[in-house]
Amino acid sequence: MATGTPKKPVVKAAPPRTVDDYLAGAPKGKRAALRMLRQTIKAAAPKATEGISYGMPTFKLMGERLVYFAYWKDHYALYGIGRSVVEAHVAELKAYQQSKGTIQFPADQPLPKRLITRVVKARLAEIDKTG
Repeated sequence: MATGTPKKPVVKAAPPRTVDDYLAGAPKGKRAALRMLRQTIKAAAPKATEGISYGMPTFKLMGERLVYFAYWKDHYALYGIGRSVVEAHVAELKAYQQSKGTIQFPADQPLPKRLITRVVKARLAEIDKTG
């Protein structure tokens, strides 16, 4: 025989449909950095289109994935950069956690706009070569 109050089922939030939805659903303390990250990517890749893929904001160019970004408790991350871009910027990225085309930026530090711009532009150059 069960005792106590019955547990209510966990209601999960609907996944974001747009980048604006993603940003609105982020904790208030993360939104300014996420907006800056979005604007930095847009400025580096003005012809890229944005959307949501895998529940994260993504930018695409000529039908190819350019970069994804997301927030976590302790960091912001860029995904899909590609190993060759990371290896080409290894000296600049040594201060940041990395793995297989992912770069993590600590949430308690300012985002490195210039570095993000260089990395996105390097990814653009890769797409241009293959495009």
